Amino acid sequence: MTEEGSRVSRRAFLATGAAVGGSALAGCLTGGASGKDTVKLGIIEDRSGNFALNGTPKYQASMLAVEELNENGGILGKDVETFAPDPQSDNQRYQQLTRQAINEEHVDALWAGYSSATRETIRPIIDQNEQLYFYTTQYEGGVADSYTFCMGATARQQLGSVFPYMVENFGKDVYTIAADYNFGQLSADWVRVLADEHGANIVGEEFIPLSVTDFGSTINNIQNADPDFVMALLVGANHTSFWNQRTSAGLDIPMGTSTVMAQGYQHKRLDAPAMKDVYGGFNYMEELPTKRNEEFVSRFYEKYPDAKYINEEAVNNYFSIKMYAKAAEAVGSTNQADIIAELEKGMDVSAPEGDISLQGPVHHMTHNMRVFHCDENHNISVKAQEKIPEQFLSETVGVNLAKEDMTKQFVPANYFEEADTTK
Repeated sequence: MTEEGSRVSRRAFLATGAAVGGSALAGCLTGGASGKDTVKLGIIEDRSGNFALNGTPKYQASMLAVEELNENGGILGKDVETFAPDPQSDNQRYQQLTRQAINEEHVDALWAGYSSATRETIRPIIDQNEQLYFYTTQYEGGVADSYTFCMGATARQQLGSVFPYMVENFGKDVYTIAADYNFGQLSADWVRVLADEHGANIVGEEFIPLSVTDFGSTINNIQNADPDFVMALLVGANHTSFWNQRTSAGLDIPMGTSTVMAQGYQHKRLDAPAMKDVYGGFNYMEELPTKRNEEFVSRFYEKYPDAKYINEEAVNNYFSIKMYAKAAEAVGSTNQADIIAELEKGMDVSAPEGDISLQGPVHHMTHNMRVFHCDENHNISVKAQEKIPEQFLSETVGVNLAKEDMTKQFVPANYFEEADTTK
């Protein structure tokens, strides 16, 4: 293995590989492990620290996927092993462990990180090393990276399912409250874009620092604005206090979201009716009433009987590990450049959420997006569902990573006037 930053461009190598002897050399230059007796996957997910609540199910679902692969012959007839340290919700430790995974453990593929901040902390290391990387959290969207595959639904997919439902059922006046960092700001941009597309009005917008636990002034502002519904794009432990506070204040307004319940299972952790009439746009919740999902949930809790909840990210880890295995079997090796090229052709995937597909040229998924409703007793039901592809990179920007190497993140403000608050 070469040191960080010294690998030959994968597309340049693929173009000349036949002339220089092909697959044997490619395995060395691009991180393949065809000479090893096992296939090694890096699973770097938080099991302690601020993001343990979200990261622990991701780790657990990953281990379940690996166990199931090994029970069925592994990958290419080789056992699958893991490099799975706890990054402890610390971005500096993520950087250290990512370098270790690549340069010392020689992982064939890497799964790592919950937050967008973590992703952006390690993505330069990923790109310098041309390391195949799967990011599995639902996120703000826009990452077009030749080595990163984003498995979670984007903000446009999530909000594109729940926002139209809210407008149709409750009205056109919207108040947005969002976490004050990259994810929340860009998600609020997408709310503005969708409001324009659906003839809705943004009657108020607030960005809440992650340290805030007192939402009294925000609740007063919402009550004074009297919207038809609120888009609540809150994240983290501190923001959880909003839900009990809005109940105590009698803020009985429907809430749309792309964050709570499916990630941090607040409907399980908070007493009813804190989450009454919260509507989430998600590709998955544990309560999804299908036979396939019920079988998956049963297997998960058989392995982890003390687990708290299977969140949305967990199933994204699970299906993407199976998808990686499918691609490796298709190309007959663990050569990373070959597997990336295979994935970029697109692929149908059987997941706990249902049948989905990889949009190869943009490294994102077409998901089964659903509107999940939480009632006054915290029971979950599905109110609407449709398949929604990734649209921003594929249609608006026109990205094709199968033809052009790229390591960018695009933002809606550069393409939609409604998202650009400087105008």
